[in-house]
Amino acid sequence: MKLARPLEIWRSWSVRTRVLVIGGLVAVIAGGAVAAYLALKREPDQVCPPPCSLEVERPPKKAERVETVNWPLYGYDDQRTRYLPTRRVRPPFDASEWSFQAGKLLEFSPIVAKGTLYFQDKDALLYALSADRGKVEWKKQIGALGAASPAYSQGLLYAVTLQRAPGVDQGEVLALRARDGKLLWRRQLPGRSETSPIVVGGNVIVGSESGDVFAFNRRNGKVDWQVSTAGEVKGGLALDDGVLYGANYAGQVFALRASSGAYVWQSSTQGSSFGRGGPVYSTPAVAFGRVYLGSIDGRVYSFDQDTGDLAWSHSTGDWVYAAPAVAETRRAGPTVYVGSKDQNFYALDAKTGAVRWQKDLGGIVLGAASVLGETVYVAGLGPNIGTFGFDVKTGKKVFESELGEYNPVISDGNRMYLTGSSNIRAFEHETKAERKRAAERRRKERAALAARHKRQREAKADKRKRQREVRSAKLERQRQAAAAKRKRQRAARAAKLERQRSAHRRRRQHGGTDGGGRGGGSERGG
Repeated sequence: MKLARPLEIWRSWSVRTRVLVIGGLVAVIAGGAVAAYLALKREPDQVCPPPCSLEVERPPKKAERVETVNWPLYGYDDQRTRYLPTRRVRPPFDASEWSFQAGKLLEFSPIVAKGTLYFQDKDALLYALSADRGKVEWKKQIGALGAASPAYSQGLLYAVTLQRAPGVDQGEVLALRARDGKLLWRRQLPGRSETSPIVVGGNVIVGSESGDVFAFNRRNGKVDWQVSTAGEVKGGLALDDGVLYGANYAGQVFALRASSGAYVWQSSTQGSSFGRGGPVYSTPAVAFGRVYLGSIDGRVYSFDQDTGDLAWSHSTGDWVYAAPAVAETRRAGPTVYVGSKDQNFYALDAKTGAVRWQKDLGGIVLGAASVLGETVYVAGLGPNIGTFGFDVKTGKKVFESELGEYNPVISDGNRMYLTGSSNIRAFEHETKAERKRAAERRRKERAALAARHKRQREAKADKRKRQREVRSAKLERQRQAAAAKRKRQRAARAAKLERQRSAHRRRRQHGGTDGGGRGGGSERGG
């Protein structure tokens, strides 16, 4: 009985309708079977042996529309990825808005927070520079030798030094008020430090060449915890999900609980290349469930973030001092960008370590790259090298500047700040409208220059014409004067000649009269 109604409906349909319905059902069933077959036949990813997972967070479809952001520590964020997603700061750039000359080596890039740039030169002179004008707001001597970026948090600055005084190979960690540079506290370290600090909750985390990692209370400078590692800690530490990631000159890679300093895991570089055993100067970057860093053994490494297991390593031709930049952009998948002392800059697949593209910069790379939007910036060290910007996906060069040697580029989402060996310049993106206005301005300037040159040429031509007219008038006067003189001379000669002829005629006339009288008398006398 339950089938009666459907059967009646079926019988009521025409033959054509029945054929169409049956055809549709067959197509649906066949499509499902094909999809299932393809799913079963698909080969697994064999690029990287297990475990080889990669945690990828898809970026938002639309970039955040913000006026300015903070770049508050070395590496931009706690994970030290050196990646700022922005569409506003991109080539081409207008001429630099301002340029600041420090006069001393700037090995590490500034940070920027709330409209102010903070950085120290090699002599540990700490600067605060206005981001919009490049003017010094304050500066303070904090030691004798420095090579690290400060960190900003909640109105305070934290900095480290290599030497607290000339000839003293012990550094310090300091806290200062950001608005005026007032020193709040300073604590000596057992060794030198070039570890760019990171703020974790209520603590400031730094490393030391003594091999220790310290957590200082950010308010009073007291040591909350201290842990020893196997070698000198030179690079900064990265933070993700309450865990700190670092490495040292013994080739040890480690993860520590940020709350206590307890070890989560320890791993190591592979060692032995170029006569070195794998020391690490590079500051790690954490992304996609991995820890990425470079080593003096010439390799770039990727470790599992949770276990410390080695996921992959990629060999370059020389030391890898530089910290990597790691990004997934709108146009390029998860990629590690890092330079080597072999003069090459590499874009590596973050999952497998395979080379996406590489560029020969013509100079060694010792500093970290930065990714702003769809452009990655890196500097080469050597004569006439400077900073390059490459398209993240293709490696095409889209920017070049003569400035830059170490860690060249940061941004606040409004400007790009480019650090040279001893100076800093600020650049803004030049929009199409601005380029059009600039082109029109240049056209008008060229037209004005051409008009000025034309006026100058016309003025010179008029001057030459007047000079010719003056010379012609002078020559004409001279000719007229000479002609008048010759005329007067001819007239004088003619007058003189006429006088002579008149005198001669008179003499002849007088002589003729005298001769006639004498003849008559003779006749009378005969």
